[in-house]
Amino acid sequence: MAAGDDVTDKLKIIRDRIDAFDDRILELLNERARLAQEIGGAKRGAVKYRPEREAQVLRRLAAANKGPLPAAAIARLYTEIMSACRALEDGISVAYLGPQGTFSEEAVLRQFGGQAVLQPCASIDEVFRQVESGQSGYGVVPVENTTEGSIGRTHDLLLATPLKVCGEVLLPVHQCMMSKSGKAAAVKKIYSHSQSLAQCHEWLNQHFPLAKRTPVVSNAEAARMAAKDATAAAIASKAAAAVYKLKLIASNIEDEPQNTTRFVVIAPHAAGPSGRDKTSLVLSTRNVPGAIHALLTPLARHGVSMTRLESRPARTARWEYVFYVDIEGHQQDANVAQALQEIGAQAAFIKHLGSYPVAAA
Repeated sequence: MAAGDDVTDKLKIIRDRIDAFDDRILELLNERARLAQEIGGAKRGAVKYRPEREAQVLRRLAAANKGPLPAAAIARLYTEIMSACRALEDGISVAYLGPQGTFSEEAVLRQFGGQAVLQPCASIDEVFRQVESGQSGYGVVPVENTTEGSIGRTHDLLLATPLKVCGEVLLPVHQCMMSKSGKAAAVKKIYSHSQSLAQCHEWLNQHFPLAKRTPVVSNAEAARMAAKDATAAAIASKAAAAVYKLKLIASNIEDEPQNTTRFVVIAPHAAGPSGRDKTSLVLSTRNVPGAIHALLTPLARHGVSMTRLESRPARTARWEYVFYVDIEGHQQDANVAQALQEIGAQAAFIKHLGSYPVAAA
């Protein structure tokens, strides 16, 4: 028998084993889906999407994973499996800052999977309105970026809305330059969201110092505009390039390689404890010496770690501020609950934005 025949026979044996595994995986996936339907039937009328439960599933699988598939691949696979199982009950609708091809859309897909019903919105305000009115079950909005800092409008709306934060998404942001031709020499103007222009400021100074930079409402809108103008380019995601049929001029042009945007999931309901959670608050203090120190002392006393503290104008009076605070733990945890009770007794104002599972890095 020729050596080539040996290889062919060996490949056939391996492929037959793969086919057998695929048949078994298919059977198990459908059995999992049937069990998910049973759970859905048992909790009819209750909330279908439980971020704390899905976080527990993904963490357990990451801990049990022995490879060779990396943890990130397992997370993506199971996010899609859970998304498909949810879709057998009722489709989950999610509002986000559109149009199609934005980083916000990527964040939605990372959190909810491809079976969610996506509702693109023209503004962050509209995302909140969609969820508050019940037109969408959930919303995903950007809250801060490692390079450009906080998204002010999101913070203002979180303070004003009755909605709760029930999840967070950390999305690495890799900016790309794209145009109809893919030729750098043809570029006379560059469209992008103002934050993306800022995130690529030094790269643009070096490579396109003479091109006019024009901020637009979103990166996807920038890509749509560039698709209609042979002299224009857009800074957006690879997904936007695919949607608007643009060619890449350069990839990963952000000035900071670790550039990441944090998004939060907003909903009419809260999330239960997952075992590894974060709680977000808005506080204001009385105007007395040492007020901030006194307000935060209960966190230290009860062993609660604060991960973020940021002030913003209160908008109710000049020179008054509110403080956005993130702490480790769920508000149902005993030590967190005690600390929050003591803080509430001292604060001039306190609002619990929500407790939710910590996003995987």
